[in-house]
Amino acid sequence: MTISRILIANRGEIALRVHRAAHEMGIETVAVHSTADADAMHVRLADQAICIGPPSATDSYLNMAAIISAAEISGADAIHPGYGFLSENAKFAEIVEAHGLIWIGPKPEHIRTMGDKVAAKKSAGELGLPLVPGSDGAVSDLEEAKQIAEAIGYPVIIKAASGGGGRGMKVCPSEDQLETLMKQAGSEAKSAFGDDTVYIEKYLGNPRHIEFQIFGDGNGQAIHLGERDCSLQRRHQKVLEEAPSPVISAEDRARMGKTCADAMAAMGYRGAGTIEFLWENGEFYFIEMNTRLQVEHPVTEAITGVDLVREQIRVAEGKPLSVAQEELRFTGHAIECRINAENPFTFAPSPGLVTSYHAAGGMHVRVDSGLYAGYRVPPYYDSMIAKLIVYGRTREGCIMRLKRALEEMVVEGIQTSIPLHQQLIRDSEFLNGDYTIKWLEDWLAKREN
Repeated sequence: MTISRILIANRGEIALRVHRAAHEMGIETVAVHSTADADAMHVRLADQAICIGPPSATDSYLNMAAIISAAEISGADAIHPGYGFLSENAKFAEIVEAHGLIWIGPKPEHIRTMGDKVAAKKSAGELGLPLVPGSDGAVSDLEEAKQIAEAIGYPVIIKAASGGGGRGMKVCPSEDQLETLMKQAGSEAKSAFGDDTVYIEKYLGNPRHIEFQIFGDGNGQAIHLGERDCSLQRRHQKVLEEAPSPVISAEDRARMGKTCADAMAAMGYRGAGTIEFLWENGEFYFIEMNTRLQVEHPVTEAITGVDLVREQIRVAEGKPLSVAQEELRFTGHAIECRINAENPFTFAPSPGLVTSYHAAGGMHVRVDSGLYAGYRVPPYYDSMIAKLIVYGRTREGCIMRLKRALEEMVVEGIQTSIPLHQQLIRDSEFLNGDYTIKWLEDWLAKREN
């Protein structure tokens, strides 16, 4: 199979990222967009652009029929979903393939399995990935929940089987609150994801969030591309990511990376995927798998030299992986700052007109963004407007370069999270790599006081 024209079923920086990789491979692109994104950079640069609906994501970027129609009208032979929106929708992947189009993503059955956290946990355990102690599956009976919680010990965490982003998650410190919190978690999950199924796990006190990038060819070959540390989070949303993690040894990287790659090879997994773990006291615990490209993929690209989007397209064409595990080298250090259109400390959204824009530059500085002076950031979508990715030979050198790059970066007319990053990377605990998933929220609380 040879892909000649890709429809990009997404928007913003990731749509631009896919466009650039495609054009470097000699492949044409089709941008789909809502009326709110008519002036977006990826729309301007694509070979074709098709409006698929009004600003609401439900009526545009989540409108499967409109996207398929756009693919047929434009003559596209493949669809790349980016991340978010329909990227982990197994039904959409099946529809794409049923229309004779190439789906640039994992097999629909793997998307479906890993999208259900209960099924994903079961599958991960069968594949040899280390699990957080907890229920074997969904829990609906209170007495069963009490028995599980007592066996693994309080506190426990109640989680929605579908979805993510912290919704449908409740930490339960004791048995007398279990019934109430189970009902609350189920209700939130039903509202957010249309599914009130929950399960129970041991609540880890103060872990780090470590994820491994994997890649499979769909025919039983898979590799890992090392880990990323995504522990700097606010309300379960990542703020800054780095690779490699400051706390993971080369031995643990090789061991866990091989475990992840072997698991994906056994599945026959195809394309890019990320296996996420909580790490505490030297132990890894599987929490979920994302069957798509991650926002933070550029830090992995920086330390490995592998273009993950190009690799996605190659594998979708039926080609083998372009690099073998023994050929991969992890070199240097990379950090990504997510730059959002919001107040840097209250996090209130700040859409509006960008009156002035200057991207940071220089050696080993990368900015993934569709911003330009005169662009109006719409209020309808995720607030992330840019990613600043910096590479250095050492972590210390990377941080020094990042400080300089953040000083150079100019986005005027709206508020952004740049000042937050400028303060974060000067904190002594961050400089020492001494942070966990709770660190940022504690740091923000101290700042308020």
